[in-house]
Amino acid sequence: MSDIPVKEIGELLDEISSKIPKIIKGLLDTMYSTESGEKMGQAVGAFYRELVKSEIPAEEALKMAKDYMLSLRDLTGSIGKVTKWENNK
Repeated sequence: MSDIPVKEIGELLDEISSKIPKIIKGLLDTMYSTESGEKMGQAVGAFYRELVKSEIPAEEALKMAKDYMLSLRDLTGSIGKVTKWENNK
């Protein structure tokens, strides 16, 4: 017989799967708060300023800052899709 504790692994996975949606919801609530929006704006602005300070042309720095912001949005959107999928199971 195998020494793999199948029952214990199953119980562990059940426990984890019950907690993950709550963790993701907490992350989303944090990411979509007013405070989070302010911090994101500050982060994107700081990123842009650093690019310009590093002598990246302003137009290119603006494009890079927009791409950075869109990446953050896409990341939060992906997390949101996982949460909706988990809640609909």
